[in-house]
Amino acid sequence: MVVPTEIRQRAIALLEQLPGESLVRAVEFLEALSQESLQVSTAADEAALLKIIQCHLSFEEQERLAYLRQQNETGKITQTEHQELLMYVERVEQQDAERAAALIQLAQLRQVDLKMLINEFLPTHSNVA
Repeated sequence: MVVPTEIRQRAIALLEQLPGESLVRAVEFLEALSQESLQVSTAADEAALLKIIQCHLSFEEQERLAYLRQQNETGKITQTEHQELLMYVERVEQQDAERAAALIQLAQLRQVDLKMLINEFLPTHSNVA
C-alpha cells in the first residue's frame, strides 16, 4: 500500500506536468473533492450530535420515574426506590448536560443561533426530577 505522503508527492508531480487549462480543471476537481469530503464529514458530525440531542428515557423508564417521583412526594418511597430515583435523576441530568453540549456544537456547525435550535429540538417542559 502506498502511504499518503507518497500519494501527495505523486499528485504534486502530476499537477506540475499539466498544461495551464488542464491545471485549472484539476484544481477545480480537487476543490470539489475537498468540499464533498467536508460535507460528508459535516453530515456525519451532525448525525452524531442529533442522536445525542434526541436521546431520552424510554416510555417505560419515564413511567417508572414518574411513579418514583410520586412516591417521593407522598412520602411513601422506600430506601431502595429512593436510590433508584436518584439514579434516574443523575442519568437525566447527565443526558441534559450532553444534550446542551451537543446543541452548542450543532449551532456552531450549522452557524445558527443557539436559541433557534433549542426551540426546534427541546420540549417546552422537562422531565427532570
